[in-house]
Amino acid sequence: MELRQLEHFVVVAEQRHFTRAAELLSISQSGLSASIRALERTLQTPLFTRSTRHVQLTEAGRALLVEGRRTLASAAAAREAVAAVQGLLRGTLTVGTEQYVGDIDLPALLARFRAAHPGVAVVLRQQGSGCLLDDLATGQLDIAFVATAPCTVEGVELRPVATESMVMMCHPGHHLAGRECVGLRELADETFVDLQRAWGARAVNDQAFAVAGVERKVALEVNDVDTLRELVSHGLGIALTPAPLARRLPAVALPYGDIEDWQVSIATPAGDGASLAARALIDLLPRRHARHEHRVVDGLVDGPIASASPA
Repeated sequence: MELRQLEHFVVVAEQRHFTRAAELLSISQSGLSASIRALERTLQTPLFTRSTRHVQLTEAGRALLVEGRRTLASAAAAREAVAAVQGLLRGTLTVGTEQYVGDIDLPALLARFRAAHPGVAVVLRQQGSGCLLDDLATGQLDIAFVATAPCTVEGVELRPVATESMVMMCHPGHHLAGRECVGLRELADETFVDLQRAWGARAVNDQAFAVAGVERKVALEVNDVDTLRELVSHGLGIALTPAPLARRLPAVALPYGDIEDWQVSIATPAGDGASLAARALIDLLPRRHARHEHRVVDGLVDGPIASASPA
């Protein structure tokens, strides 16, 4: 099995289309088909079921996709390690992020990284934390900025870098707008606006209500914080969000212990799996973020633990 064949397979598997995959790989469709057939002969099993319109993975293909991504990521890391010995940092850094990551200025951070390492191409993907963690575990991302409840994704470590309290955000005319504090049980009959389930703040909210044994009605699900805030500002529901997102709208505190703080973490492959480029990006974080330590116990973050080094 050749790495080139494995790369061809992964692109076809992700695109579910030979023509699009050939265009992305800058090879002929016939050459791509021949490469896949050679790989199938080597493995002695079909990897795809093909029709005139669709390409689907077989069970063997699905198994190979997981390991294939990891193998290609390991090969890329090996190339980077050799380049680093030569004083170079080359390759691609694929970064994932939620839409809101607290006071981390990700565009500025990526600009500093590009200036410091012009030989590294930067790719950015914005998704919910659940999707980002899955992509990181399968080698599709090098590093991700996520906001999560405790992580149980195998092979991923979290480094907490920012924490904010959750508040109830509502319309100024809402009957709870003048309150200083409101408990989750008082919100049982309210209509909620919330992010979709893959996003970190939604996971924090769902977990809090489940622990409290309180059912809630999420009538409006959105995929970005600006739309969420607009819906609340028009009185279509209330929302539980990190405190800074409630700007220009009433923000009512929640009792201590009712809901976990919203926490941003840097997610990387576990152990020594982080690429050199990912480590270089972490090194460029402002010291208030970069000096957080982290500990992983049975797949769960046990932290954050502030460093004792001086500011």
